[in-house]
Amino acid sequence: MLTNMHIKNIVLISEIDIDFGPGLNILTGETGAGKSIVIGAIGICLGGRFSKELLRDPEHDGSVELLFSVEEDAVWEKLSKLGIERDPAGEVLIQRKLTSSGRSTGRINGETVTTAMLKEAATVLLNLHAQHEQQTLLVPAEHMALLDRFGGEAIARQKQEVAECYDRYRKLSEELASLSGDAAERMKRLDFLAYQIEEIQNARLMPGEDAELEKYYKKAANAQAIEETAGEIHAITGYGDGRSAMEQIDRALASMRHLTGLDPETSGMYETLEQVSSLLSDFDRELTDYADASAYDKEALAETEARLDLVNTLKAKYGKTIEEVLDTLADMEEEQEKLSSHDESVARLKEELGKEEKKLLSLCEVLSETRKKHAKKLTDMISAALLDLNFNDVRFDMEFARTEQPTASGYDRACFMISTNVGEEMRPLSEVASGGELSRVMLAVKSTLADVEETPSMVFDEIDVGISGVTAQKVAERLSVLAKKAQVICITHLPQIAAMADHHFVIEKEVKDERTYTEIRKLSEADVIGELARMLAGAEITESTLAHAKEMKNQATERKM
Repeated sequence: MLTNMHIKNIVLISEIDIDFGPGLNILTGETGAGKSIVIGAIGICLGGRFSKELLRDPEHDGSVELLFSVEEDAVWEKLSKLGIERDPAGEVLIQRKLTSSGRSTGRINGETVTTAMLKEAATVLLNLHAQHEQQTLLVPAEHMALLDRFGGEAIARQKQEVAECYDRYRKLSEELASLSGDAAERMKRLDFLAYQIEEIQNARLMPGEDAELEKYYKKAANAQAIEETAGEIHAITGYGDGRSAMEQIDRALASMRHLTGLDPETSGMYETLEQVSSLLSDFDRELTDYADASAYDKEALAETEARLDLVNTLKAKYGKTIEEVLDTLADMEEEQEKLSSHDESVARLKEELGKEEKKLLSLCEVLSETRKKHAKKLTDMISAALLDLNFNDVRFDMEFARTEQPTASGYDRACFMISTNVGEEMRPLSEVASGGELSRVMLAVKSTLADVEETPSMVFDEIDVGISGVTAQKVAERLSVLAKKAQVICITHLPQIAAMADHHFVIEKEVKDERTYTEIRKLSEADVIGELARMLAGAEITESTLAHAKEMKNQATERKM
């Protein structure tokens, strides 16, 4: 359940803390006091719109925090599927912050999450019913969604089977449609494919060939410059015109031998010069070998250039690499095979499609029967709830129709049907219910689904719109019953509903330093009587009104027991 709510710098709220309890939590207050801000803040924290315009002080950050205490294993199992690990204390803290710059961030147990994640967690932890939500009951498609939620795992499993079969059916239909084109266009495509396939096949491409060709071409294209440069080096270092380094060193060696004969102490210098001569000779041989190896064949270079042009042309047409070109070839060969065996393929696909359609219709039929069984249970339970809500002559049912074609969720169309008076025909809910009736129908639906959805907390924003008197008392009693199964937080203007509270909070507006603030406080037993009296009589509270309020609270306590 929701144990604590902290709101800071939102609209009229500077900063407030609310500690909710189990059972029925009632929020009351004068019109305009800020009750809707509290409910709106819950929606914000659970992924709703959070804009800078909502900041009370635009120079400071705004935030909403919701602390949940979760005991139910089934709820933790759902949360774990969302990646929310079980906390040792059994708590889930959801935080939503909006900076003064307009940037919104959400966190669950301290970890930053997306808005989508907040919304998913919200569906597990809390069911929020705002006034506009009851309008969903006017949309027949939502009726089917409610039924499927009520059916739980049984319907979910069958819907999954239908969805998987429909996906196969759709793919076969699309493949068959692709083969049902004009025969002339098909032949034209075959001719073009044959030309493309032959163009690639004739090239006899090898993976990685383009890199090797480029490497060889680059070297071969530079071979002439290599040969000329090596020749120049050889002329300088080797033998030739009598001025090369080798010839000069040979003359120097002859002179060194003569010097050594004159002075034996110069023999070391002679040996050094001899080593220089030997190193230069080795260098000259290596240079000659390199020049010979780099000699290029003009014909081979021309062939390499032509091959590279072909490879690059194919890459420009069919892929950025040779591997991609070969993949394209495989795809075209597969398409060619399909088009060549067109009649056989069409016959095979029609046969497969027929089998899949038969299977799909069978699965849709099973799903439809399951839905109808659960629809009977659901409408019986809603009917019982509506009787408790002062619909004394109500009849409530669900009418099924069939779509022209199966869909991924079956072939059912369904809508709620209702008759609220004796002698009236059953008509679609969207055509009959008034605002007050719609609120009670929504409460009946919510309380019925609460039995199967295991949502720990439920929030109702003015579920009492358009009702009074006995009907208001019935709604109050229904909320009290619902609060025994789940925590209920409810805003109300009606004393009959407020009297049923297990925990009563009042929301008040006050002016401090020429600024308006919304505050909230939990009422003591004595304060509850005073608030009920205000709701009964308005500004003029008399002893009689107080006595009436006390009696109303006592009667509510007896009814709850």
